[in-house]
Amino acid sequence: MSFDTNLFGNKTMASVLEDIYKNSKKKEKQIQSLIDELKPLIENIGDATLVVPMIAQYMELGIKNDEALIKMATVAQRMINAKASGDDAGFELGAEELQQLLENAEALGEEIEKTQENPED
Repeated sequence: MSFDTNLFGNKTMASVLEDIYKNSKKKEKQIQSLIDELKPLIENIGDATLVVPMIAQYMELGIKNDEALIKMATVAQRMINAKASGDDAGFELGAEELQQLLENAEALGEEIEKTQENPED
């Protein structure tokens, strides 16, 4: 598999993997920054019960986003491997895999919409 294979636009497999890595590191810094900013605001257990679920939701959204990117990279890798072997017909998602990808994309979209509509939940 060539990491320089163009996937779409000017994106290569290498650049997609780099984006996944950078997003993960950026998210790690953002979460730590958020926790550091919220620590002084927590004065009692009641404050913690309000703040901790928000942090957990933020982290969960980030994880789901990373999972979606990784699945996209897996699909791209399959395409590249099929193309390299000259077996374009060999690149097929099974009905179950396709359904799972669609369900994951819809669930992630709904989760993002909910978070945008109700950021304090």
